[in-house]
Amino acid sequence: MVQSSAADNGLVKSLGNGMSCESHAFTSAEQSSQQGDVVSSSPYSQGNGFNTAQIASKRSVLIGPNSALSFDEPLYIVRGRGQYLYDAEGIQYLDCCNNVAHVGHCHPKVTAAVTKQLETLNTNSRYLHDKLVVLAEGITRKMPEPLQVMYAVCSGSEANDLALRVARANRPGAWHVAVMEGAYHGHTTATLDLSPYKFDGPGGMGKPPHVHVLPCPDVFRGRNLDGQAAAQAAVDAAHKAGGHISAFFCESILSCGGQVVLPAGYLQQVYDVMHQAGAVCIADEVQCGFGRVGSHFWGFELQSVVPDMVTLGKPIGNGFPMGAVVMTPKLAQGFSNGMEYFNTCGGCTGAAAAGVAVLEAIEEDQLQQHAHEVGTYLIQQLEGLQKDYPCIGHVRGMGLFVGFELVIPESQKPAPGTAKFVKEAMKARKVLVSTDGHHNQVIKIKPPMCFDKSNVDTLIANLTDLLKPGVPAAVQEIDRAYDPNKKSTRIQNTTWQAMPANGLQGV
Repeated sequence: MVQSSAADNGLVKSLGNGMSCESHAFTSAEQSSQQGDVVSSSPYSQGNGFNTAQIASKRSVLIGPNSALSFDEPLYIVRGRGQYLYDAEGIQYLDCCNNVAHVGHCHPKVTAAVTKQLETLNTNSRYLHDKLVVLAEGITRKMPEPLQVMYAVCSGSEANDLALRVARANRPGAWHVAVMEGAYHGHTTATLDLSPYKFDGPGGMGKPPHVHVLPCPDVFRGRNLDGQAAAQAAVDAAHKAGGHISAFFCESILSCGGQVVLPAGYLQQVYDVMHQAGAVCIADEVQCGFGRVGSHFWGFELQSVVPDMVTLGKPIGNGFPMGAVVMTPKLAQGFSNGMEYFNTCGGCTGAAAAGVAVLEAIEEDQLQQHAHEVGTYLIQQLEGLQKDYPCIGHVRGMGLFVGFELVIPESQKPAPGTAKFVKEAMKARKVLVSTDGHHNQVIKIKPPMCFDKSNVDTLIANLTDLLKPGVPAAVQEIDRAYDPNKKSTRIQNTTWQAMPANGLQGV
């Protein structure tokens, strides 16, 4: 059912602006609980009565100011189930963009597995435990034959950070890295350097001199489609700077870049050039892995390539903080140089239990095939919508990894104002989508994998109802005034420019 909202006009105005190990004795709180008393004196129980405004006010003081919220009027979400989220008033929202809850919010199998493991034991990987090797066997079984060794970490950022370390350990003397325009590979210091999405955005310091950026292929406009030329230019730039490329990182489908499906054969062209230059090729599957693309289990399989390393995160634990790096035995041996690798929580028993349960849920619920069938239907419906509403310039994606680009129809120029309007207006209709892309002009749809055809119908019906009256004039003005060729407003920092010209010579 279409959920119309009178809030659309208002949206236009906002667009411009424990137990002791020794004694096994219960704590006093546990004793009270055992006796049936309600323990209410703890300061940590006081938040149970906060309303949305109180939480937002406290968050603005207590939480870092650049910790973003998804909407202009934030949602107070208290519960999730499958492809739905529920706010504090019990209002249901259709979640079309949360790809972390891969097999569904609070999937019973994953919830039960983690709960049971945490009730039994949660400790680190310095002890033998069956679930860690079962997880590694399950993941490597899905990989091409050379990729048979796994390292466990706590997030996708950690996975990419570790992959960079491994590449450099195996490529002594090489320090330069090649990445894709618009890429995001993590929030650590090292991975921010690999993320044009961040270093070219607000607050970014610009491209570091040891990083070389391949232009994002734009199939919609027919630009930057030659992978060989792009890769060779990066290799040549590194040599001109006196260095060598140690690694090439690429999401198998470019996520923050705007849900960009690479042209057929593109990665093979890039890999050939990079391998000839001695670089390690790394597939970032943090967002697109684990069957999301439908036709294949891993996104890189769409390009018929075999990476040297694969990094995993987000969906691997269905929300449990974990990640992994999978590589060839040769790379693992090159990394094993005498320094121990240890990650306190990476590979802990709780994480391993979550990861195993996710793999089982994908197979038992047939979610890869489901993603293929529902994703095909979703793209068909969006393409139908595109015929009626020319502000939808391009529909793209695979499986349940989908985006549609919003444009000014007469010029095909990106329309970030329209994208924000759609995001906020759909939220008012209790349907959650988000934006991405170089200009935040792409609506991304990456829901939990249990998202079904009836959910597609709900999404399309609400989009139709929203777009039928036309994009509001005030929003169109914002888009017409937007200059896509102007760099994002950001703090101008001359750190890289101030570095001596020979600061990275020889690496």
